[in-house]
Amino acid sequence: MSSKQVSYTVEDFYFLKFKPMWRYFWSEHPAFWCICGYLFVEYFRPQSIYPAIDFLPWAKLFLLGSIALSFVDKKSKTTWSLLHFWLCAFFIQLNVSILFAYNSWWSDFYYINAMQWFIVILAISRIVVTRERMYIFSLVLFICSLKLSFGTALIWAGRGFAFTNWGIKGPPGFFENSGELAIQMLVAFALAYYLFQARTKPLSKIEFLILGLAIVTPVLTVLGASSRGSQLALAFIMLLLAGTRIFKIKYLLVFSLVCIATWQLLPDEQKNRFQGMGSDRTSEQRLLYWTRGLEMISEHPFTGVGYYNFIPYFSDFYPDDVLFVNQRGERIAELPHNIIVQVGTDGGIPAILFYIAIVISSLGLKSHREDVVIYNIDKGISVGVLGFLIAGQFVSVAYYPFLWIAVAFKLGLQAIAKNSEIKVKKYEQRTV
Repeated sequence: MSSKQVSYTVEDFYFLKFKPMWRYFWSEHPAFWCICGYLFVEYFRPQSIYPAIDFLPWAKLFLLGSIALSFVDKKSKTTWSLLHFWLCAFFIQLNVSILFAYNSWWSDFYYINAMQWFIVILAISRIVVTRERMYIFSLVLFICSLKLSFGTALIWAGRGFAFTNWGIKGPPGFFENSGELAIQMLVAFALAYYLFQARTKPLSKIEFLILGLAIVTPVLTVLGASSRGSQLALAFIMLLLAGTRIFKIKYLLVFSLVCIATWQLLPDEQKNRFQGMGSDRTSEQRLLYWTRGLEMISEHPFTGVGYYNFIPYFSDFYPDDVLFVNQRGERIAELPHNIIVQVGTDGGIPAILFYIAIVISSLGLKSHREDVVIYNIDKGISVGVLGFLIAGQFVSVAYYPFLWIAVAFKLGLQAIAKNSEIKVKKYEQRTV
Protein backbone atom coordinates (compact mmCIF):
# COMPACT_ATOMS: atom_id res chain seq x y z
CA MET A 1 0.00 0.00 0.00
CA SER A 2 1.23 3.44 -0.89
CA SER A 3 2.15 5.65 2.03
CA LYS A 4 0.43 8.52 0.30
CA GLN A 5 -3.15 8.47 -0.94
CA VAL A 6 -3.38 9.12 -4.70
CA SER A 7 -5.64 12.10 -5.25
CA TYR A 8 -8.43 11.29 -7.71
CA THR A 9 -12.18 11.85 -7.81
CA VAL A 10 -15.05 9.85 -9.28
CA GLU A 11 -15.10 12.28 -12.20
CA ASP A 12 -11.55 11.18 -13.06
CA PHE A 13 -12.73 7.55 -13.19
CA TYR A 14 -15.89 7.90 -15.27
CA PHE A 15 -16.71 5.83 -17.17
CA LEU A 16 -13.88 3.37 -17.51
CA LYS A 17 -10.60 5.21 -17.04
CA PHE A 18 -8.51 2.24 -15.98
CA LYS A 19 -5.25 4.06 -15.31
CA PRO A 20 -6.51 6.44 -12.56
CA MET A 21 -8.76 3.76 -11.09
CA TRP A 22 -5.90 1.27 -10.98
CA ARG A 23 -3.54 3.73 -9.32
CA TYR A 24 -6.20 4.82 -6.83
CA PHE A 25 -7.18 1.24 -6.00
CA TRP A 26 -3.64 0.21 -5.04
CA SER A 27 -3.18 3.37 -2.97
CA GLU A 28 -6.24 2.44 -0.90
CA HIS A 29 -6.32 0.53 2.38
CA PRO A 30 -6.11 -3.31 2.22
CA ALA A 31 -9.57 -3.48 3.80
CA PHE A 32 -10.95 -2.05 0.56
CA TRP A 33 -8.86 -4.46 -1.52
CA CYS A 34 -10.34 -7.37 0.42
CA ILE A 35 -13.98 -6.32 0.10
CA CYS A 36 -13.51 -5.83 -3.65
CA GLY A 37 -11.82 -9.24 -3.75
CA TYR A 38 -14.85 -10.76 -2.00
CA LEU A 39 -17.28 -9.32 -4.54
CA PHE A 40 -15.04 -10.38 -7.43
CA VAL A 41 -14.65 -14.04 -6.44
CA GLU A 42 -18.34 -14.31 -5.49
CA TYR A 43 -19.61 -12.91 -8.79
CA PHE A 44 -16.84 -13.50 -11.35
CA ARG A 45 -16.04 -16.98 -9.97
CA PRO A 46 -12.42 -17.29 -11.23
CA GLN A 47 -12.04 -20.36 -9.02
CA SER A 48 -14.70 -22.09 -11.14
CA ILE A 49 -13.06 -21.05 -14.41
CA TYR A 50 -9.60 -22.15 -13.24
CA PRO A 51 -10.01 -25.17 -10.91
CA ALA A 52 -6.27 -25.08 -10.13
CA ILE A 53 -6.81 -22.04 -7.89
CA ASP A 54 -9.86 -23.51 -6.17
CA PHE A 55 -7.93 -24.78 -3.16
CA LEU A 56 -9.01 -22.15 -0.60
CA PRO A 57 -12.38 -20.64 0.46
CA TRP A 58 -11.52 -17.36 -1.25
CA ALA A 59 -14.82 -15.57 -0.57
CA LYS A 60 -14.67 -16.30 3.16
CA LEU A 61 -11.03 -15.30 3.41
CA PHE A 62 -11.57 -11.99 1.62
CA LEU A 63 -14.68 -11.25 3.70
CA LEU A 64 -13.04 -12.01 7.05
CA GLY A 65 -9.92 -10.13 5.99
CA SER A 66 -11.94 -7.05 5.06
CA ILE A 67 -13.70 -7.02 8.43
CA ALA A 68 -10.51 -7.46 10.43
CA LEU A 69 -8.59 -4.83 8.44
CA SER A 70 -11.47 -2.35 8.60
CA PHE A 71 -10.67 -1.72 12.26
CA VAL A 72 -7.30 -0.24 11.28
CA ASP A 73 -8.67 1.67 8.30
CA LYS A 74 -9.29 5.33 9.15
CA LYS A 75 -12.01 5.68 6.51
CA SER A 76 -14.04 2.64 7.58
CA LYS A 77 -16.92 3.47 9.87
CA THR A 78 -20.36 2.01 10.55
CA THR A 79 -23.06 4.64 10.18
CA TRP A 80 -25.99 3.17 12.11
CA SER A 81 -29.53 3.73 10.84
CA LEU A 82 -33.09 2.45 11.09
CA LEU A 83 -32.29 -0.01 8.32
CA HIS A 84 -29.73 -1.67 10.60
CA PHE A 85 -32.49 -2.14 13.18
CA TRP A 86 -34.74 -3.91 10.66
CA LEU A 87 -31.85 -6.11 9.55
CA CYS A 88 -31.09 -7.12 13.14
CA ALA A 89 -34.77 -7.78 13.82
CA PHE A 90 -35.12 -9.95 10.72
CA PHE A 91 -32.09 -12.14 11.38
CA ILE A 92 -32.94 -12.47 15.09
CA GLN A 93 -36.44 -13.60 14.10
CA LEU A 94 -34.97 -16.30 11.84
CA ASN A 95 -32.83 -17.54 14.73
CA VAL A 96 -35.88 -17.62 17.01
CA SER A 97 -37.78 -19.63 14.40
CA ILE A 98 -35.07 -22.30 14.49
CA LEU A 99 -35.88 -22.95 18.17
CA PHE A 100 -39.44 -23.95 17.16
CA ALA A 101 -38.61 -25.52 13.78
CA TYR A 102 -40.51 -28.58 12.57
CA ASN A 103 -37.20 -30.22 11.62
CA SER A 104 -34.17 -28.51 13.13
CA TRP A 105 -31.75 -30.50 10.92
CA TRP A 106 -32.84 -28.51 7.88
CA SER A 107 -32.40 -25.25 9.75
CA ASP A 108 -28.92 -26.16 10.93
CA PHE A 109 -27.80 -27.47 7.55
CA TYR A 110 -28.86 -24.31 5.66
CA TYR A 111 -28.11 -21.88 8.47
CA ILE A 112 -25.29 -20.06 6.70
CA ASN A 113 -27.42 -19.40 3.57
CA ALA A 114 -29.21 -16.55 5.32
CA MET A 115 -26.93 -15.57 8.18
CA GLN A 116 -23.92 -14.84 5.99
CA TRP A 117 -25.64 -11.79 4.54
CA PHE A 118 -25.72 -9.92 7.84
CA ILE A 119 -21.92 -10.15 7.98
CA VAL A 120 -21.54 -9.21 4.31
CA ILE A 121 -23.79 -6.16 4.71
CA LEU A 122 -21.90 -4.92 7.78
CA ALA A 123 -18.55 -5.36 6.01
CA ILE A 124 -19.51 -3.59 2.78
CA SER A 125 -21.43 -0.75 4.44
CA ARG A 126 -18.55 -0.19 6.86
CA ILE A 127 -15.79 -0.02 4.24
CA VAL A 128 -17.38 1.35 1.04
CA VAL A 129 -18.14 4.81 2.47
CA THR A 130 -16.46 7.26 0.09
CA ARG A 131 -17.46 8.32 -3.41
CA GLU A 132 -14.32 6.88 -4.95
CA ARG A 133 -14.63 3.55 -3.15
CA MET A 134 -18.29 3.32 -4.09
CA TYR A 135 -17.60 3.93 -7.76
CA ILE A 136 -14.81 1.35 -8.00
CA PHE A 137 -16.86 -1.17 -6.00
CA SER A 138 -19.79 -0.58 -8.38
CA LEU A 139 -17.47 -1.13 -11.34
CA VAL A 140 -16.43 -4.51 -9.88
CA LEU A 141 -20.11 -5.51 -9.83
CA PHE A 142 -20.56 -4.04 -13.32
CA ILE A 143 -17.61 -5.92 -14.85
CA CYS A 144 -18.53 -9.23 -13.21
CA SER A 145 -22.12 -8.88 -14.42
CA LEU A 146 -20.94 -7.98 -17.94
CA LYS A 147 -18.79 -11.10 -18.03
CA LEU A 148 -21.88 -13.14 -17.08
CA SER A 149 -24.25 -11.43 -19.52
CA PHE A 150 -21.83 -11.44 -22.46
CA GLY A 151 -20.99 -15.12 -22.06
CA THR A 152 -24.57 -16.28 -21.57
CA ALA A 153 -25.91 -14.09 -24.39
CA LEU A 154 -23.35 -15.70 -26.70
CA ILE A 155 -24.58 -19.14 -25.58
CA TRP A 156 -28.15 -18.25 -26.51
CA ALA A 157 -27.08 -16.73 -29.83
CA GLY A 158 -24.92 -19.79 -30.53
CA ARG A 159 -27.93 -22.07 -30.40
CA GLY A 160 -29.86 -19.80 -32.77
CA PHE A 161 -31.92 -18.07 -30.05
CA ALA A 162 -33.75 -21.36 -29.58
CA PHE A 163 -35.79 -22.43 -26.55
CA THR A 164 -34.63 -25.03 -24.02
CA ASN A 165 -36.42 -26.21 -20.88
CA TRP A 166 -33.38 -25.39 -18.72
CA GLY A 167 -32.94 -21.88 -20.17
CA ILE A 168 -29.34 -20.74 -19.80
CA LYS A 169 -26.99 -21.97 -17.10
CA GLY A 170 -24.46 -19.69 -15.45
CA PRO A 171 -21.21 -20.63 -13.68
CA PRO A 172 -21.33 -22.66 -10.44
CA GLY A 173 -22.52 -20.50 -7.56
CA PHE A 174 -25.45 -18.21 -6.99
CA PHE A 175 -26.23 -17.76 -10.71
CA GLU A 176 -25.91 -21.30 -12.00
CA ASN A 177 -29.65 -21.86 -12.40
CA SER A 178 -31.45 -20.03 -15.16
CA GLY A 179 -33.96 -18.21 -12.92
CA GLU A 180 -31.31 -16.80 -10.58
CA LEU A 181 -29.08 -15.84 -13.51
CA ALA A 182 -31.95 -13.91 -15.08
CA ILE A 183 -32.54 -11.90 -11.90
CA GLN A 184 -28.86 -10.90 -11.77
CA MET A 185 -29.24 -9.74 -15.37
CA LEU A 186 -32.06 -7.43 -14.26
CA VAL A 187 -29.68 -5.91 -11.70
CA ALA A 188 -26.92 -5.65 -14.32
CA PHE A 189 -29.23 -4.02 -16.88
CA ALA A 190 -30.43 -1.37 -14.42
CA LEU A 191 -26.90 -0.53 -13.23
CA ALA A 192 -25.53 -0.28 -16.79
CA TYR A 193 -28.45 1.88 -17.93
CA TYR A 194 -27.95 4.40 -15.14
CA LEU A 195 -24.18 4.42 -15.56
CA PHE A 196 -24.91 5.47 -19.14
CA GLN A 197 -27.33 8.11 -17.88
CA ALA A 198 -24.61 9.50 -15.58
CA ARG A 199 -22.47 10.72 -18.45
CA THR A 200 -21.66 14.44 -18.30
CA LYS A 201 -18.98 14.32 -20.97
CA PRO A 202 -18.53 12.38 -24.23
CA LEU A 203 -17.56 8.73 -23.95
CA SER A 204 -14.77 7.14 -25.95
CA LYS A 205 -15.79 4.60 -28.61
CA ILE A 206 -14.63 1.69 -26.48
CA GLU A 207 -16.49 3.02 -23.42
CA PHE A 208 -19.64 3.49 -25.49
CA LEU A 209 -19.31 -0.05 -26.86
CA ILE A 210 -18.81 -1.56 -23.38
CA LEU A 211 -21.81 0.27 -21.95
CA GLY A 212 -23.88 -0.72 -24.98
CA LEU A 213 -23.00 -4.39 -24.50
CA ALA A 214 -23.71 -4.08 -20.76
CA ILE A 215 -27.22 -2.83 -21.58
CA VAL A 216 -28.07 -5.20 -24.46
CA THR A 217 -26.55 -8.52 -23.37
CA PRO A 218 -28.44 -8.78 -20.04
CA VAL A 219 -31.68 -8.33 -21.98
CA LEU A 220 -30.72 -11.15 -24.35
CA THR A 221 -29.85 -13.41 -21.42
CA VAL A 222 -33.19 -12.72 -19.71
CA LEU A 223 -35.02 -13.54 -22.94
CA GLY A 224 -33.06 -16.77 -23.38
CA ALA A 225 -33.31 -17.85 -19.74
CA SER A 226 -36.91 -19.10 -20.08
CA SER A 227 -37.81 -17.45 -16.76
CA ARG A 228 -41.27 -15.90 -17.07
CA GLY A 229 -40.96 -14.01 -13.80
CA SER A 230 -37.75 -12.28 -14.84
CA GLN A 231 -39.15 -11.51 -18.27
CA LEU A 232 -42.18 -9.85 -16.66
CA ALA A 233 -39.81 -7.93 -14.37
CA LEU A 234 -37.77 -6.80 -17.40
CA ALA A 235 -40.93 -5.51 -19.08
CA PHE A 236 -41.78 -3.57 -15.90
CA ILE A 237 -38.27 -2.08 -15.70
CA MET A 238 -38.38 -0.97 -19.33
CA LEU A 239 -41.77 0.64 -18.80
CA LEU A 240 -40.45 2.34 -15.65
CA LEU A 241 -37.40 3.66 -17.49
CA ALA A 242 -39.60 4.98 -20.29
CA GLY A 243 -41.65 6.87 -17.66
CA THR A 244 -43.70 9.82 -18.79
CA ARG A 245 -41.60 10.09 -21.97
CA ILE A 246 -43.58 7.18 -23.40
CA PHE A 247 -46.47 9.57 -24.03
CA LYS A 248 -44.37 11.56 -26.50
CA ILE A 249 -44.60 10.32 -30.10
CA LYS A 250 -40.87 9.84 -30.61
CA TYR A 251 -40.36 7.84 -27.43
CA LEU A 252 -43.59 5.90 -27.89
CA LEU A 253 -42.40 4.83 -31.34
CA VAL A 254 -38.98 3.74 -30.06
CA PHE A 255 -40.51 1.91 -27.09
CA SER A 256 -42.98 0.13 -29.38
CA LEU A 257 -40.19 -0.97 -31.73
CA VAL A 258 -38.16 -2.29 -28.78
CA CYS A 259 -41.17 -4.25 -27.51
CA ILE A 260 -41.89 -5.70 -30.96
CA ALA A 261 -38.25 -6.69 -31.45
CA THR A 262 -38.14 -8.27 -28.00
CA TRP A 263 -41.31 -10.25 -28.61
CA GLN A 264 -40.00 -11.44 -31.98
CA LEU A 265 -36.80 -12.68 -30.32
CA LEU A 266 -38.74 -14.84 -27.86
CA PRO A 267 -38.95 -18.46 -29.02
CA ASP A 268 -42.45 -19.72 -29.82
CA GLU A 269 -42.22 -22.21 -26.96
CA GLN A 270 -41.65 -19.36 -24.50
CA LYS A 271 -44.60 -17.42 -25.93
CA ASN A 272 -46.74 -20.51 -25.43
CA ARG A 273 -45.56 -20.69 -21.80
CA PHE A 274 -46.85 -17.14 -21.25
CA GLN A 275 -50.16 -18.00 -22.84
CA GLY A 276 -50.44 -21.05 -20.59
CA MET A 277 -49.58 -19.23 -17.36
CA GLY A 278 -51.84 -20.34 -14.54
CA SER A 279 -53.01 -23.52 -16.26
CA ASP A 280 -49.83 -25.47 -17.06
CA ARG A 281 -48.51 -28.06 -14.62
CA THR A 282 -45.66 -25.85 -13.39
CA SER A 283 -48.12 -23.07 -12.57
CA GLU A 284 -50.43 -25.52 -10.82
CA GLN A 285 -47.56 -26.74 -8.64
CA ARG A 286 -46.56 -23.21 -7.70
CA LEU A 287 -50.14 -22.29 -6.85
CA LEU A 288 -50.26 -25.31 -4.55
CA TYR A 289 -46.99 -24.23 -2.92
CA TRP A 290 -48.32 -20.70 -2.37
CA THR A 291 -51.71 -21.86 -1.07
CA ARG A 292 -50.24 -24.37 1.36
CA GLY A 293 -47.51 -21.93 2.31
CA LEU A 294 -50.11 -19.35 3.33
CA GLU A 295 -51.83 -22.07 5.37
CA MET A 296 -48.53 -22.79 7.16
CA ILE A 297 -48.13 -19.10 7.97
CA SER A 298 -51.68 -18.82 9.29
CA GLU A 299 -51.25 -21.92 11.44
CA HIS A 300 -47.79 -20.82 12.71
CA PRO A 301 -48.02 -17.00 12.61
CA PHE A 302 -45.26 -16.15 15.09
CA THR A 303 -42.35 -18.31 13.91
CA GLY A 304 -43.54 -20.08 10.77
CA VAL A 305 -42.70 -23.77 10.45
CA GLY A 306 -39.01 -22.97 11.00
CA TYR A 307 -36.16 -21.57 8.97
CA TYR A 308 -35.76 -23.59 5.75
CA ASN A 309 -38.45 -26.05 6.84
CA PHE A 310 -40.90 -25.56 3.96
CA ILE A 311 -39.60 -28.63 2.11
CA PRO A 312 -39.84 -31.23 4.93
CA TYR A 313 -43.10 -29.78 6.25
CA PHE A 314 -44.79 -29.72 2.83
CA SER A 315 -43.50 -33.19 1.92
CA ASP A 316 -44.83 -34.70 5.15
CA PHE A 317 -48.18 -32.89 5.46
CA TYR A 318 -49.16 -32.37 1.81
CA PRO A 319 -47.60 -35.30 -0.11
CA ASP A 320 -50.51 -35.48 -2.56
CA ASP A 321 -49.85 -31.86 -3.58
CA VAL A 322 -46.38 -32.66 -4.94
CA LEU A 323 -46.98 -33.01 -8.67
CA PHE A 324 -43.45 -33.78 -9.81
CA VAL A 325 -41.06 -36.59 -8.94
CA ASN A 326 -37.29 -36.21 -8.65
CA GLN A 327 -34.66 -38.27 -10.47
CA ARG A 328 -35.04 -41.08 -7.94
CA GLY A 329 -38.80 -41.20 -8.48
CA GLU A 330 -39.57 -39.60 -5.10
CA ARG A 331 -42.22 -36.95 -4.47
CA ILE A 332 -40.18 -34.36 -2.58
CA ALA A 333 -41.36 -30.76 -2.41
CA GLU A 334 -39.27 -27.83 -3.55
CA LEU A 335 -39.05 -24.38 -1.98
CA PRO A 336 -42.23 -22.29 -2.43
CA HIS A 337 -41.14 -20.25 -5.50
CA ASN A 338 -42.11 -16.98 -3.84
CA ILE A 339 -39.91 -14.84 -1.59
CA ILE A 340 -42.75 -13.66 0.65
CA VAL A 341 -44.09 -17.17 1.21
CA GLN A 342 -40.52 -18.37 1.72
CA VAL A 343 -39.79 -15.74 4.38
CA GLY A 344 -43.21 -16.22 6.01
CA THR A 345 -42.92 -19.98 6.35
CA ASP A 346 -39.34 -19.55 7.60
CA GLY A 347 -40.04 -16.95 10.29
CA GLY A 348 -43.76 -16.19 10.46
CA ILE A 349 -45.55 -12.87 10.05
CA PRO A 350 -42.87 -10.92 12.02
CA ALA A 351 -40.24 -12.05 9.48
CA ILE A 352 -42.44 -10.87 6.60
CA LEU A 353 -42.94 -7.46 8.24
CA PHE A 354 -39.22 -7.06 8.93
CA TYR A 355 -38.37 -8.13 5.39
CA ILE A 356 -40.78 -5.60 3.90
CA ALA A 357 -39.39 -2.92 6.22
CA ILE A 358 -35.87 -3.70 4.96
CA VAL A 359 -37.01 -3.28 1.35
CA ILE A 360 -38.93 -0.05 1.99
CA SER A 361 -36.16 1.45 4.12
CA SER A 362 -33.48 0.65 1.54
CA LEU A 363 -35.52 2.10 -1.31
CA GLY A 364 -36.18 5.18 0.79
CA LEU A 365 -32.47 6.00 1.11
CA LYS A 366 -31.52 8.56 -1.55
CA SER A 367 -28.27 10.17 -2.64
CA HIS A 368 -27.87 13.86 -3.44
CA ARG A 369 -29.17 14.57 -6.94
CA GLU A 370 -26.31 17.03 -7.51
CA ASP A 371 -23.79 14.18 -7.26
CA VAL A 372 -24.60 12.92 -10.75
CA VAL A 373 -22.57 9.70 -10.95
CA ILE A 374 -23.26 8.48 -7.41
CA TYR A 375 -26.93 9.48 -7.72
CA ASN A 376 -27.31 7.35 -10.86
CA ILE A 377 -25.59 4.38 -9.25
CA ASP A 378 -28.13 4.75 -6.43
CA LYS A 379 -31.01 4.74 -8.94
CA GLY A 380 -29.59 1.71 -10.73
CA ILE A 381 -29.40 -0.26 -7.48
CA SER A 382 -32.97 0.76 -6.57
CA VAL A 383 -34.41 -0.29 -9.94
CA GLY A 384 -32.53 -3.57 -9.65
CA VAL A 385 -34.26 -4.19 -6.30
CA LEU A 386 -37.66 -3.55 -7.92
CA GLY A 387 -36.83 -6.08 -10.64
CA PHE A 388 -35.80 -8.60 -7.99
CA LEU A 389 -39.07 -8.08 -6.08
CA ILE A 390 -41.17 -8.82 -9.18
CA ALA A 391 -39.15 -11.82 -10.32
CA GLY A 392 -38.99 -13.01 -6.70
CA GLN A 393 -42.72 -13.70 -6.71
CA PHE A 394 -41.97 -16.76 -8.86
CA VAL A 395 -38.69 -18.11 -7.44
CA SER A 396 -37.21 -18.88 -4.01
CA VAL A 397 -34.38 -16.36 -3.82
CA ALA A 398 -34.90 -14.70 -0.42
CA TYR A 399 -31.36 -15.65 0.64
CA TYR A 400 -29.58 -15.01 -2.64
CA PRO A 401 -27.37 -11.91 -2.94
CA PHE A 402 -29.78 -9.72 -4.95
CA LEU A 403 -31.45 -7.84 -2.09
CA TRP A 404 -28.64 -8.13 0.46
CA ILE A 405 -25.87 -6.75 -1.75
CA ALA A 406 -28.24 -3.94 -2.76
CA VAL A 407 -28.91 -3.15 0.91
CA ALA A 408 -25.15 -2.99 1.54
CA PHE A 409 -24.78 -0.60 -1.39
CA LYS A 410 -27.62 1.58 -0.11
CA LEU A 411 -26.13 1.79 3.38
CA GLY A 412 -22.79 2.79 1.89
CA LEU A 413 -24.52 5.42 -0.24
CA GLN A 414 -26.31 6.70 2.86
CA ALA A 415 -22.97 7.05 4.65
CA ILE A 416 -21.56 8.98 1.68
CA ALA A 417 -24.55 11.34 1.70
CA LYS A 418 -24.19 11.94 5.46
CA ASN A 419 -20.46 12.57 5.12
CA SER A 420 -21.17 15.12 2.39
CA GLU A 421 -23.69 16.91 4.62
CA ILE A 422 -21.16 17.04 7.48
CA LYS A 423 -18.50 18.51 5.17
CA VAL A 424 -20.93 21.16 3.91
CA LYS A 425 -21.91 22.13 7.46
CA LYS A 426 -18.27 22.39 8.55
CA TYR A 427 -17.49 24.56 5.52
CA GLU A 428 -20.45 26.84 6.24
CA GLN A 429 -19.39 27.18 9.87
CA ARG A 430 -15.86 28.17 8.82
CA THR A 431 -17.13 30.77 6.36
CA VAL A 432 -19.58 32.44 8.77
